[in-house]
Parts: sequence; C-alpha cells; structure tokens
Amino acid sequence: MGRICSAFLLCASLAAAEPALLVRAGRLLDVRTGELRADQGILVRGDRIASVGPWVKVSAEAPQGARRLDLSGRTVLPGLLDAHVHLFLQGNLTGAHYEAQILKESIPYRTLRAAAAARRALEQGFTAVRDLGTEGAGHADTDLKKAIEAGVVPGPRLQVADLAFSATGTYPLQNFAWELSVPTGVQVVDGAEEIRRGVREQVRRGADWIKVYVDRGYWVAEDGRLRSKLNFTLDELKAFVAEARRLGKPTSAHASGWDGLDAALTAGFDTLEHGYGLDEGLMDRAIRQGTWWCPTMYTIVFVNEGRGGAYRRMPEILFRAFRRAVEKGVRIACGSDAGAFPWSEPLWKELDQYAKHGMTRLQALQSATLRAAELMGIEKESGSLEPGKRADLVAVDGNPLEDLSSLGSVVAVVKSGAVVKGGPTN
Repeated sequence: MGRICSAFLLCASLAAAEPALLVRAGRLLDVRTGELRADQGILVRGDRIASVGPWVKVSAEAPQGARRLDLSGRTVLPGLLDAHVHLFLQGNLTGAHYEAQILKESIPYRTLRAAAAARRALEQGFTAVRDLGTEGAGHADTDLKKAIEAGVVPGPRLQVADLAFSATGTYPLQNFAWELSVPTGVQVVDGAEEIRRGVREQVRRGADWIKVYVDRGYWVAEDGRLRSKLNFTLDELKAFVAEARRLGKPTSAHASGWDGLDAALTAGFDTLEHGYGLDEGLMDRAIRQGTWWCPTMYTIVFVNEGRGGAYRRMPEILFRAFRRAVEKGVRIACGSDAGAFPWSEPLWKELDQYAKHGMTRLQALQSATLRAAELMGIEKESGSLEPGKRADLVAVDGNPLEDLSSLGSVVAVVKSGAVVKGGPTN
C-alpha cells in the first residue's frame, strides 16, 4: 500500500513539475468580439491559461525552460464544442444501417469504434462534446469518459446521457417477428414510477444528462407545419424533468415535430434537439424559458433523401425556422448529431450550415464555443481563450471568419495544456 501511495505522489509531483507552455499565435480570434489580434502569446501553466496578450509581453512572463509551440503562421481559436453527438453510432442513414450496428456489433466492438470517433473529434479541434445516448451500447459511454479522463485513450472531455429513454413501442428496434426478443437502442420506461426509477438508475451509472425521446412519426400537415406523435403523456414528461432536477441533472428532449416541441417546452426540458418544426410561437416560449436549441442541420441534409417521407421536406422547414430563430434571438448551440452521419464526415460542416442559413460566420463559431459551453454548464471553464480557463485551443490555416472551411485544416490542438496534435514544441 505504501509503495502505491508513493508512486501516486511521484506521478502527481511530476505532473505539477511539467514545464509551462508558451504558444505564439500569428492571429488569435477573440470569439466574444470577433477581433483577430496579430502576434499574440498564450502562457499555459498546468491545464490553465495563465496569460493572453501581445507576444512581446507574454513571452517575457514565461519561465525559463517553458515548452514552446510556434503557431505564428496560423489562426488560433478556443477549443471547439459539439453539444449533440453519438460516439457509439457510425452512420444512421436508414433503419437497416441502425439495425446492423445494434444486432451485429458487440458492445466491446462498438466501444472501440466510439474511441476512434472520439479521437477523430479531438483531432478536428473539438475538446469537449455532449454524447446524447449510446444507442444500445449500455453504459459504455461512462467507461469511455473515464478512459479519456485517465489518459487511456485520446478524446474530448465528455458529458454523457447513458442509454436515453423512450416508451414501449416507440423506438427501434421494432417490427420484428413477435416471438423474437430483440434489443432496443434506449431504456424503455412507462409511467411516472418507472420513469423516476430509470432516472435514478442512469444517474447512478454516471449520466450527466437525462435524454428523452419525446416524439416520432413525422408528417407535414396541410398548413406546412411539421407534426409528430408523442411517445409519452405530459405527466410522464414532467416526471422526467422533476426527477432529474431533484438529482441535479439537466434534461435533453429529442423533439423534431411541433407536437413534440410543444410538449417538451411545456414539461420544462433544458434543451431541444433537432427542433425542425419550431414556429414563432414555440420560439417565443423557448426564449422566455431560456431553453437551448441544437439544430443538427448537417444531419438532416445528409439523411433526408435516404430516409424519405417527411424527411425530404425537413431541410426546407428547418432552414426557414433557423433563419427566423436567429433573428429572434433563440439560444442556439452547435449540435451536429454526428454518428447519425458517419464520423468520416467533418464536424465543421454543421457550422457551415449555420452560416449558410442565417448566422454570420462569427455567430456560427460562437455557437461552438461560447454558446455550447454555456449550454453544457462549463462556460467558466471553456469556450474562450481567457486567463483562468482551461488551456484548450485549436490552430488552423486561413481565417475562419472569412471561410469556415479553414476549420478543416486543423494543424494543432491543445487540450488542458497538453499538445495532442501538431507542433513542434521545444
């Protein structure tokens, strides 16, 4: 026991003795103002930013022996955040794709693929993500979170939603022969008592968020409104929110159609996922309640033709709603739904959709920094390059304020003061 304690203390002392990191940025983006500041320095001590400012000033503050990361030819911005991903999915264009993963891939294999997806997200500059359900992979998201925190595998910091919830007969896998017992992608609960127990179970397993599939079965009504079927009664939805809040956990509502969005807002969920059927009345309610929206725009562009039916009309409905929501001031944070589209696709394309349909490029970048950090409750830790915050940063070629595709040329990533991509350092 003494040898174990001594080894632990030795590791702790070595970590504390890690030299400071001095970063030279050719251009540093202040995501609060949109100002690009030339020839800036960032001094990192441990996992925190100690100082940010002109290179001449900050470099003079650096201790002797500090590691150096020369990004003088690059644009440096805060580490990016994605508030809606599924690391345990590798593409969900059709029901057949989903069924193949649930039925033919073991949870250990899916966890290995999730670890690869997490590494890909980090290499693209995403230093924190919110994973909204393992889709049939049990509680493995908590294991992946622990492995990343322990340095076993590389990846962003994770917030996880465990299994997520839906009701009997509402979530895949469905329509198999009645004598077969097939798995489902969620935890199935019915009635307030089961809901409260289920929330407690998931929190016990490590869930940071309580995710509920509020609606399904979409169609476009004659008035052009995207409608949906509800998976739960209003009293059941309120039970999710009440129990989660009692346990100090925020709530996330999968709600695409008007009916689901109306119910989610009435029940008091903290975030709306997808939200394609938002209209002005729902937007006004979301603003009054302070509810966040993750639009998952790139996903619907990617899957609409393959899924068919009402999905073919969802992009036009969403684009119209998004533009109006930006004008009205709905709280919007980057949420791509990566995993519904394959992890081989670049995550920055979500931001490109925002800029194409109503946001400025700065607003799009803010949705993946300041806004996503606020949604995730880590705004004091992440989302901007300021003293005292985590030393998370990404460097790219070009200027994302002029061309968001520059986010596809990530040359360096620093997470919590560790250079996880790029260099050189000395």
